[in-house]
Amino acid sequence: MRTQKKESKDCCPKFEPAPWDGKTQEWKNKPFIKGTIPQLFHVPLPGAMKHAMGRMWKEAENASAAPELQDFLAIAYDPSPWKSELYMAVTKDVPGTENTKLTGTFLTKVFDGPYNSVPKWIKEMDKFVASQGKMTKKYYFYYTTCPKCAKKYGHNYVVAFAQVD
Repeated sequence: MRTQKKESKDCCPKFEPAPWDGKTQEWKNKPFIKGTIPQLFHVPLPGAMKHAMGRMWKEAENASAAPELQDFLAIAYDPSPWKSELYMAVTKDVPGTENTKLTGTFLTKVFDGPYNSVPKWIKEMDKFVASQGKMTKKYYFYYTTCPKCAKKYGHNYVVAFAQVD
């Protein structure tokens, strides 16, 4: 699925929301590497996300497991206000990292706005999921661009993934 187009030498390609908005993703043993970052009340500590994503990307590249840029996907799950789990999609297992596979059905919806809107977006997702006759088991979020690129493109797109039963 092509979702991003490289516009320049910026770090984040321009995100195309259409392939993600109101869609269903079916994953069976989709490979990811997992990392964690500290946060304070669901807000990552300064530099934590950038450092973790850079490290994970280098590990994937060194193992020849990094996806093509247009297939890049990194999702976050917050099991507590103090910690976030990051999952970066890879093409195969990456030695020396925590490899995991995700299986399930995920309903996705694209939002545009500041990160502190996540509680509002979860309420909107709950309505969307209910309209599909489903119940959410877990939420993941795909922050499609870094703050610098979001400012450049004029959009701060975030994709909510509701894992459903």
